[in-house]
Amino acid sequence: MTEAAGRRPQVAIIGGGPAGLMAAEVLSQAGVNVDLFEAMPSVGRKFLMAGKGGMNITHSEPREPFLARYGARQKAMTPIIDAFAPDALRNWIHQLGVDTFVGSSGRVFPTDMKAAPLLRAWLHRLREQGVRIHVRHRWTGWGADGTLRLTTPDGERSQQADAVVLALGGGSWARLGSDGAWVPWLQARGVDVAPLVPANCGFEAGWSEHFRERFAGEPVKAVIAHFRDAAGREWQRQGEFVVSASGLEGSLIYALSAPLRDAIALHGSATLHLDLAPGKSLERVRAEVAHPRGSRSMASHLQSRVGIAGVKAGLLRECTPRETYDNADALAAVIKALPVRLLAPCPIDEAISSAGGVRFEAMTQGLMLEALPGVFCAGEMLDWEAPTGGYLLTGCFASGRAAAQGVLGWLRRTQL
Repeated sequence: MTEAAGRRPQVAIIGGGPAGLMAAEVLSQAGVNVDLFEAMPSVGRKFLMAGKGGMNITHSEPREPFLARYGARQKAMTPIIDAFAPDALRNWIHQLGVDTFVGSSGRVFPTDMKAAPLLRAWLHRLREQGVRIHVRHRWTGWGADGTLRLTTPDGERSQQADAVVLALGGGSWARLGSDGAWVPWLQARGVDVAPLVPANCGFEAGWSEHFRERFAGEPVKAVIAHFRDAAGREWQRQGEFVVSASGLEGSLIYALSAPLRDAIALHGSATLHLDLAPGKSLERVRAEVAHPRGSRSMASHLQSRVGIAGVKAGLLRECTPRETYDNADALAAVIKALPVRLLAPCPIDEAISSAGGVRFEAMTQGLMLEALPGVFCAGEMLDWEAPTGGYLLTGCFASGRAAAQGVLGWLRRTQL
């Protein structure tokens, strides 16, 4: 891809999410000609969807726990995040004229809580820097001559480039553009791609018809979830979730989705334990359950003595054998550690994000594919995952920047 001296390099970016847009910004600022191609009618669709409930852009927690959120890929993600850490990301947002604040949970939001003003300001700056954005241009692989093949409203188009950044997203939310169609194309070129699987997802629990009809859609608040994975590691989170028609979903479940998903893949199911009375010790719950209830029903007794009512009482009935209610010790034990058997993660297209993707071992330090010199990857199509709370977006922004820096280094080496 070496070019004649004096001509500005030409880079094609495939994908108009945060990673692709960040790569476009870094490259255009460096004087590179950038064409960005997006399959959808507009860029940033998943970004805007993520901001509907409040645009959580990053998190303010200290470096070490922040990096630990990237789990098995912490080592690979550390230099990427360190090069564009949360504080740097916030400063970048401020330079776009958007203020941010830290919420009570430590999450960082734009002051108006919206994604659209940030995206508008960003696109305005990109266009001022000369980035050419082409929507309804779907990448379909490479032609025999090595050019990029693009399907457009006007028919098929070929695009030459000195380097390419692929920022195609993972496999969730296909209607917003992340459909994983790129996986076989890269595999056919010898790229090692881990299978795409759901992340930050809900799970199926096989509810009875009665429980589903009565409690689907009900929030379950003030619980602690416990889980022990195959390696013996203990996972524990406090929070809330929602009973869905098929199982469990919501922030508490998403936070544990990676180990739960992996356990199901290994064993066929996973058992999550819920503490339904986190403010009370086992001894206290046992004493309250054993307290004489007189003529009151067991439901009334548990509500008045332990605070178990509504959907919590329903979960207890759904997941506990009837004979347990006749034994105060056994009933207290399940109130403090209710076993909920999870059968499968939700379908990948219903997940907030996906895990799997291009393995870091298939790339150079600059995120260039070893099998395809001059082709770089960024964003959710890489083999990493993180919980919600700003970690996903930070990883996408930072990896887009890292891929662009990799492109610039490669162009300098090949165009000397």
